[in-house]
Amino acid sequence: MLDTWKIGDRTLHSRFFIGTGLFPNPYVQQEAIQASGAEVLTFAIRRINLERAEDDSILQHIEPGQFQFLPNTSGARTADEAVRIARLARASGLSDWIKVEISANERTLLPDPIETLKATEILVSEGFTVLPYTSDDPILCKRLEEAGAAAVMPGASPIGTGMGILNPYNVGLIVEEAKVPIIVDAGLGTASDVVQAMELGVSGVLMNTPVAKARNPARMAEAMRKAIEAGRLAYLAGRIPKKKYATASSGLDAFKLS
Repeated sequence: MLDTWKIGDRTLHSRFFIGTGLFPNPYVQQEAIQASGAEVLTFAIRRINLERAEDDSILQHIEPGQFQFLPNTSGARTADEAVRIARLARASGLSDWIKVEISANERTLLPDPIETLKATEILVSEGFTVLPYTSDDPILCKRLEEAGAAAVMPGASPIGTGMGILNPYNVGLIVEEAKVPIIVDAGLGTASDVVQAMELGVSGVLMNTPVAKARNPARMAEAMRKAIEAGRLAYLAGRIPKKKYATASSGLDAFKLS
């Protein structure tokens, strides 16, 4: 079944965005990327040598043109910082896609809603394809969409915690109201979390820590890929409604003797 989707003018087949950090070595990183089937790779711009981006250790093992790069502004504390980082990334030739990530608190790394919206507005006006990382607030997600975000990426729970989706109700509301792709970003821990996200109707998921820090990253990447596929199929198929009492799969009349 062909089940493609679009961000901006790019058609995607995979619904898995994978981060490139935290892996024990480049070999394991490449194994996991291959197993994930991902078409979009994300990385923190502050970890890239922008003067020689093509030779940077994070990117030198990746064939040019094979992936869509999604640089992120991790480490930015204000909209002005995020905008400056994004401009540097585009000027270096990395990508005109940008993940706006502005954390207000070092302990929780929760996104700053006001600065995120401000940065999104500025970068959209400058022609970037903007994918903001934000909280699971349905109103804020809608405001980011209205500001021109190509996709909106609410966190399931704080970055790197592996706690899964803390508020599935909110994620469902975000999906219901959205006219752009919704990508769950941050806080997922294992395949069951991914299935839940996809069954809520999100368009995709972005993960780094649960793959890179798994005992076997390549196997976990494969598990996450299959979980995305299973959750998406379940969402398209349509689950049965939940009920308080049992319903026999074969009615009692089927057991009556004639």
